Amino acid sequence: MTGDGRIAPDGRGDAFARRRVLFAVLEAVALTTPAVAMVACAVAGIEQTALLTLVVVLAALALFFSVYERRRPRLRETMPVAVLAALAAAGRILFAPFPDVKPVSAIAIVAGASFGRQSGFMVGALAALVSNFFFGQGPWTPWQMYAWGLVGYGAGLLARSRLFSRTAGVCAYGFVACLGYGFILNLWSILGFFHPQTVAEALAVYAAALPFDIAHGVATVAFLLILYAPWRRKIARVKVKYGL
Repeated sequence: MTGDGRIAPDGRGDAFARRRVLFAVLEAVALTTPAVAMVACAVAGIEQTALLTLVVVLAALALFFSVYERRRPRLRETMPVAVLAALAAAGRILFAPFPDVKPVSAIAIVAGASFGRQSGFMVGALAALVSNFFFGQGPWTPWQMYAWGLVGYGAGLLARSRLFSRTAGVCAYGFVACLGYGFILNLWSILGFFHPQTVAEALAVYAAALPFDIAHGVATVAFLLILYAPWRRKIARVKVKYGL
């Protein structure tokens, strides 16, 4: 109670607000630092780009996972993330005979649209990590985690936009997001291993990879047409039932 009879504000609300701002800043740093590092290495012409950017993306992933954990999500909130990540990983392994035909992007998009941007990122990242125990771990794994995480994160950001109000908009996002996934992985390969001397050489690498990126995008659209609407309805019922 203050001197004039008013109730003093609760400092816990201010602390909570500051904590949310801090988490948002750390999240933004984790998401943007790998891209900034790649651009900086390209501009500076650093020869050890592969090693340097690997360290940066590992640190960024660790920071994002730490921020997610520090939010202290409840078990009933983390279980859907674990289940969807497991389904995405299993789907990637199941479709192993078919290059670039993988449901990971589609499931990450469903997760982001249903549970929010952090959950979308976690599903994409964890699916890449777990499935690579089958396909093989390597320096590409953190970049796959980062790129697939961004696919789910972007879906979470756009979930309430007009674009996601129709399945066609979701599919359009899925196709473009897959091209973005390919852009990130191709850029990492170009800067870390190919070391092109001219822009034309770099574009040649992208041109060679473009058919595979388009196949990834088309496959993701097909998976979204099959999975997005029914899974969203089922997830909505689960969220209501368990208060998620």
